[in-house]
Amino acid sequence: MRTTLAAAAVHEIAVRHSRFLAHAAPVESADDAAAFMAAVSVADATHNCWAWRIGPGYRSSDDGEPAGTAGRPILAAIDGQGLDGVAVVVTRWYGGIKLGAGGLVRAYGGAAAECLRTAPRRDVIDMAELRVACGFADCGEVHAALPAFAAEKLSETFDADGAHFQVRLPADAVEGFRARLRDATRDRVRIGDNG
Repeated sequence: MRTTLAAAAVHEIAVRHSRFLAHAAPVESADDAAAFMAAVSVADATHNCWAWRIGPGYRSSDDGEPAGTAGRPILAAIDGQGLDGVAVVVTRWYGGIKLGAGGLVRAYGGAAAECLRTAPRRDVIDMAELRVACGFADCGEVHAALPAFAAEKLSETFDADGAHFQVRLPADAVEGFRARLRDATRDRVRIGDNG
């Protein structure tokens, strides 16, 4: 089971007169992450450093800080808390005292980690979409199976052969859904992956 954020979160820290403001949010794609980063980045701040993780994909940016002192620690905070589908931006306003590489790593990573630690979380349920085709006599069985497997009917069309459904359901329920319809209709329902 993957875990992401249930809502956006904000956390602020001050380190030797520099101000670090972390924003975190759930994202579903690189485009979502880019839009979030653009929305929360502060144009007149010294740096807007960021990282995101979506499944196996990830990106990070030091935004002018010394290489490896901002983006990677932010990404490490996401990974360290086992989160997926998350973007974090840590905005820094320079306070006049240099922090050194170690200080920057601790400040950026710490601001991101605390923001994520206090953020509300939710489990991510992987979904699958299926095409279901059946004769008119078996429509009732298909409709009865939908709520039993937390399936959502996306569309329903009819033609001379019967009904055609597009359904979305939790990926781990697909085999049970197939078995129920196979047994209930004596294998008359045709189920295919959407794609």
